[in-house]
Formats: sequence, C-alpha cells, structure tokens
Amino acid sequence: MNLNQPYSVSSYPNFYRETPNTQLLHAIQKAIHAEYSAIACYEKLAKMAPTQEERTKILEIQKDENRHLHEFSRIFTHLTGRQPTFQIIEECPDNYQAGIEFALKDEQEAVDSYLDISDQAQDFTIKDRFRRAASDEQNHAVWFLFFISKHSKGSHTHRQIDSYGAKGALSAASLTLPQMLTYALQDEFLAQARYTNILQTFGNIRTFAQIKEAEMRHISALLPLFERYQVPIPTDLSQSFVTTPGSVKAAYAAGVQGEIDNISMYNKFLTLNIPNDVRTVFTQVRNASLNHLAAFERGLARS
Repeated sequence: MNLNQPYSVSSYPNFYRETPNTQLLHAIQKAIHAEYSAIACYEKLAKMAPTQEERTKILEIQKDENRHLHEFSRIFTHLTGRQPTFQIIEECPDNYQAGIEFALKDEQEAVDSYLDISDQAQDFTIKDRFRRAASDEQNHAVWFLFFISKHSKGSHTHRQIDSYGAKGALSAASLTLPQMLTYALQDEFLAQARYTNILQTFGNIRTFAQIKEAEMRHISALLPLFERYQVPIPTDLSQSFVTTPGSVKAAYAAGVQGEIDNISMYNKFLTLNIPNDVRTVFTQVRNASLNHLAAFERGLARS
C-alpha cells in the first residue's frame, strides 16, 4: 500500500469504528476548510508568481494540499457517515509578497493544528495521516520562507530566518520528532553553507575547513534517522540565509554564534521524550559542536 495515496474504505476497514468526540470532528472539519482555502489561494499565487520556478513549486504544494483535502474528507465521512462542508475561511491577499507571507503563516499554523489532531485521535491511521500532513506543511513553510527571502530586503529577511534551523527550533512552543529532525538537518545545512561561504571569501582557513568537514559527518549521522522514522528530508535552502562577513574576525564571530545556537537547539531536544537512538545521535552532535565552539572562540581571540 502506498501511504501517499488517498484513503479507500477497503484499505482501512477499522479506522472509523472509533467513536469520535465532537472536538475532534470540529478540528477535522476546520482542517478541511483550511485545505480548501489553501488550494484556492495557491491557484491565485501561482498566477502571480514572478518566475516559472516559483509557479511550479507553488502548484506542487497545491497538489499536496489537494491530497490532504481528499484524505481529510474521507476520514470525516467515514467517522460521521456524512460529507464535510467546504468553504473558504480566509481570503488570499491580492499582492504576491503579501500572499507568500500569508501562506507561510498559514502553513506554520497548520503544522500545530494537525499535530494537535494527531494527538487527539485514538486510531493509529488517523494519527499517522495528520502527522504526515504536518510534516508536509513544515516543508511547504520552508519553501514559502525561501520565496520571502528572495523578495525581501534588510531586516525583514533576517527576521524570517527565525523560522529556520536552530532559531526555528528554539522559538517553537512545542516540538515533534519530525520537527526536531527537520530543524536539526536545516541547521547543519546552514553551517555547511556558512563555512563554505567563509572559505570561498577568505581562503583556506584551517579551522573552518576542518569544522566544515565535521558538519558533513553530522549530516551523515542525522540522515538515517529520517529514513528510520519516515520523515521527509527537507530541501536545502540554507544558502538563501547566508551573508558574507566583512572580516575574518566577523567570520569567527558568526561561527561562535552559529555553534551557540546549534548547541542550545540540541540541549532543548535532549530535555524532551525522544527515542534512544535519536538521543544518542543528538548527544554526539551536540558534544562535537561544543568542541567547534571552543575552536571558534580561540580563533576569535586571536583575530
């Protein structure tokens, strides 16, 4: 069975035998309205997109939302014996920049909403479907964040990075395992992009070259967890968040701050209830980052 295909009654003969509570049904109906609204909004945004690349990606995201709509609708029908209603609950902005910012906020809110539904549901299949949908929405948010960074200037761009990598993890009110893995890999991508930029700008500084190599090992340690826990690997958009430091001293300072954020992220993850194999990897990467931080602090003191 392909888990990316919509539900059929024959595929899941038992999931709708659970007696749903009113709160759960209301949340699922609200999710259906949200997906219906998103499909209409992304149709509008695709027409306004300034490049073919953005238009194509928005239509791919719309396709995911259409799949979610069908899956959620079938769940609702099997639980209640009746069809859900479909209505647009939020109007999509007429301006493209405002529209993609609206979409980013909407996707981020959908992640929290779908994880709440997954927690409420008793049936494993419903829990799994909404958990997977939340993971999709997280990836959609990253794409809209990327589009925003392309079209934004100055402090607005820097504000948007707060939703990416370690900064995104540290600002999150709650975290699921898929979110932790996604934020962790994003931050390792970001470190790679940062140190590549520094090496290209200032030449082969040994500390940065060695730590860049170590960051690749971090990525290699994290990737098997994505397969093991069936979490989609996020697209690497890290280069859009990297700025070139003005001096070697500024480069070391950027390395220090990056490692501090990275360590804080893993420390936060390690306070949560996570599988032992994930805990082992997070601990190993965090400990390596402590060594990286010390190396950058020594370089900053010398520069």
